[in-house]
Amino acid sequence: MRLFLECAMGASGDMLMSALYELLPDKENFRRQMEQLGLPGVAMEYSKSIKCGIKGTHISVKVGGAEEKSEDAEAYGDNGGHSHDSHGHTHNADSHDSHGHTHTHIDSHEHPHDENAGDAGMAHTAPRGRYGYNGMLELIGGLALPEDVIENALAVYNIIGEAEAAVHGVPVSNIHLHEIGSIDAAADIVGCCLLVSKLGLTEIIASPVHVGFGSVRCEHGILPVPAPATAEILKGIPIYSGSIKGELCTPTGAALLKHFVKSFGEMPPMIVAEIGCGMGTKDFEKANCLRAFLCEDETYDGGKHDTTYEISCNLDDMTPEAIGAVFSLLFENGALDVYTTPIMMKKNRPAVLLTCLCAAGKRDELALLMLKNTSTFGVRITTCHRDLLTRGAETVSTEYGDIRIKRAYGFGIRKLKPEYDDVLESAKKHGVPFASVYDAAVRAAGK
Repeated sequence: MRLFLECAMGASGDMLMSALYELLPDKENFRRQMEQLGLPGVAMEYSKSIKCGIKGTHISVKVGGAEEKSEDAEAYGDNGGHSHDSHGHTHNADSHDSHGHTHTHIDSHEHPHDENAGDAGMAHTAPRGRYGYNGMLELIGGLALPEDVIENALAVYNIIGEAEAAVHGVPVSNIHLHEIGSIDAAADIVGCCLLVSKLGLTEIIASPVHVGFGSVRCEHGILPVPAPATAEILKGIPIYSGSIKGELCTPTGAALLKHFVKSFGEMPPMIVAEIGCGMGTKDFEKANCLRAFLCEDETYDGGKHDTTYEISCNLDDMTPEAIGAVFSLLFENGALDVYTTPIMMKKNRPAVLLTCLCAAGKRDELALLMLKNTSTFGVRITTCHRDLLTRGAETVSTEYGDIRIKRAYGFGIRKLKPEYDDVLESAKKHGVPFASVYDAAVRAAGK
């Protein structure tokens, strides 16, 4: 199954979990499994919510009976009143909300700290406090969950820990985490990883991520939006600030996207089977939700859709030999196809349009190769949606010998084509026209 995530109002751990939960056929089984994990003091509440006429689900993770909140810096005035961030959570400076906001405490020789204890020296089973990086890895790794779920949860946690270490300029082992180390953030991460496994998702794609703007208050003071750890995690992912003031994307949400999403862009052609809406709590002029579109197997009798990129540039000052070398280089590095088109450029100069087709994961690499190995000063990149026939191959026997056959099918279409090299070799060997061998292979393949 494929999944498209619409991150028009950002992403957080609880909103992602809520959206995926809505797609699950057996919701009760998921609830029981989360309850039986034994995360210290954790209770999860599932409630229906409506935003701008759209209904969805909000899952709140409570630890010791309380749900942690976040607060906008602008509303932290003299009256000490709490306000709401873009997702409707107030934030205690010494803890974190269910979105898993990430703030850290850095160890020093003057302030030693047991990574398995809280601020008051609480045991590892205490529901709150600072947890060391290795202590949280041990906690997650020891949960009674399938191996793939544990591996994914640890990978997501590693992304957040490494981002925090980079932001603070210290080894990750020196960080005692108020936010990502707290149990409710771990519940968000584990819950999302478990839902991905239960839904049998083979590919996840997402829209560019709306991060919001403004500032948020934490233990260290006032931080810009996106928060430093979130910004670090979102490197390489398309983001935008938009018009909503507040923190829309959290470190936990960013890390889950970073780990699971294969590519970011507009929604490709797809057949939607189910839609899940994970809701925030605050009301905006825009629906405060994250939508997850679960897609059916997009095959039509073997046909399918996919998305590729077309990278192109105009060249009027390279020799044919030099362009040929770029051809080979692009193919060697994974291009799906490379071709040229005759064009005319300014000052009536004959030129060629060099075009490379590639999969999403190769876009940046091949664009850079074109910039490095041609005379162009820039390349154009276009998203292309393709309808594809499924390909296959077989070998048939003819009076002229064995000939390989390429087959393609889908959308009610059937095609076959004898392999050119085999047909040519047999025609030469038997001294017959190319068409005779070709026709014989087609007849044999059609039986």
